[in-house]
Amino acid sequence: MPHSTQPHNAPTSDLPITARTRVTRSPERQRTDRAELYGILDDALVAHVAIVRDGMPLVLPMGFGRGGNAIYLHGSTGSGIFRAMASGTPISVTVTHLDGLVYARSLFDSSMNYRSAVVFGTATTVADPAEKAEAMRIVSEHLMPGRTAEVRPMTKRELAATLVLRLPLDEVSVKVRAHGASEEPDDGEDRSVWAGVLPLRLTALAPETSPLTAPGTPESAAARAYAARLAPAVPAPSESRSAAG
Repeated sequence: MPHSTQPHNAPTSDLPITARTRVTRSPERQRTDRAELYGILDDALVAHVAIVRDGMPLVLPMGFGRGGNAIYLHGSTGSGIFRAMASGTPISVTVTHLDGLVYARSLFDSSMNYRSAVVFGTATTVADPAEKAEAMRIVSEHLMPGRTAEVRPMTKRELAATLVLRLPLDEVSVKVRAHGASEEPDDGEDRSVWAGVLPLRLTALAPETSPLTAPGTPESAAARAYAARLAPAVPAPSESRSAAG
């Protein structure tokens, strides 16, 4: 994802550990490097936003974008959920990447490789017109890099119909697992059973043109570039294949 602009008052490089952000299960997986947090957010397309509404928990998937040490969420001014979030109700926002399935020699020891971040805080409405327009650009460029230059600017009416919220990245829990199956030389497991990791990644298919697009219109350069960036790498020929060839 495109690099987001940094705030005027940059925070410290380490994330503070609070009662809410401390990882108690597998604490060795907790990360406190703010740059690692930024990378997790910048690589994600969807965030799950949790709020308690009318006494019931509610979790909604949303697009977002990071600007400096904050994330921006946007929705309709007519959305009751967004108005509730704008009112000062505490929320939490979760982002997760599933990087691989870990196949151990027992189902109990099997696991997943992942990168996750949970943000706690209170969102505030972005009222300043310049920041609001920049926030919308950040979200758009995060989800569709390069698309802003290909389409018309948002109208005043569209901006007025959009509620933009800013959530600071001040209280965040980051947890990462990035290693193979748990195994020890003397664990007694049957070594004839395969163990390892099945890596997973997000990929893109070919762009699909809308039916009302004028015939002969070139595909979006931004969409093509994004698809190419997500395309799986072509493995190099193995030595055995080279020898056979």
